[in-house]
Amino acid sequence: MEKGNKHHTYPALLLVDKPAGMTSFDVIRVLRKVCGVRKMGHAGTLDPRATGLLVVGVGEGTKRLKEIIGMPKTYRATVRFGERRDTGDLEGRVVEEVDTPLSLSEEEAQRALASLTGVLPLPVPRYSAVKRGGVPLYRRARRGEAVEVPVRPMEVRRARLISFRREEGGLRVHAEVEWEVGSGTYIRALAEEWGRRVGVPATLAALRRTRVGPYRVEGALRMEAAEAGEGCALRCACASGAPAEKEKNHE
Repeated sequence: MEKGNKHHTYPALLLVDKPAGMTSFDVIRVLRKVCGVRKMGHAGTLDPRATGLLVVGVGEGTKRLKEIIGMPKTYRATVRFGERRDTGDLEGRVVEEVDTPLSLSEEEAQRALASLTGVLPLPVPRYSAVKRGGVPLYRRARRGEAVEVPVRPMEVRRARLISFRREEGGLRVHAEVEWEVGSGTYIRALAEEWGRRVGVPATLAALRRTRVGPYRVEGALRMEAAEAGEGCALRCACASGAPAEKEKNHE
């Protein structure tokens, strides 16, 4: 346990439900101020638009982050078929746009999704922190440089289609899916590959991380409670208080 301001004692790991609009470092900055503890880190970045579970190490708990980063993660994602964006999500500009054919059925999307399992060699997003020549790809992309993105193995352990619906007069399809993936897997890359496999451009429209290893987002600290300085909420958001069932790989 780590002592912070007002003699409060905080757990070594905090489970935080990150809201949309905050960077992962914004979360750390707020918690440092509230807890009065400088030594903090997190076990895997979430993009600003994404929501969900951020595992935060406090004090000595930061020593566990390397292990947690390597654990499998579960996401709930919404994929938009009919357009592709340069960032792989709604943050970017549209670079390809088509009317989603009526022939694209839920059954076809399900078959393509089922084929997206195992270890897949996929290009990382152009707008990512992966470095090329010592420079992050996103920085090169923002400068307008031609970027040859590396292809990396990405592991998909499980994929489950939750919903499939047509919108905008049938010209767009939005599909909600749950993905369980290995460390280092980009959901934006999976969304685009899913589109390639059904022959329609696709982009990631929404993302929520629901689980990291044995830790679930249910019961995680909401940032409005942290920003209000609710010490009780902070202490109750400890990782030992809201774990999922144990898994053999992570006991």
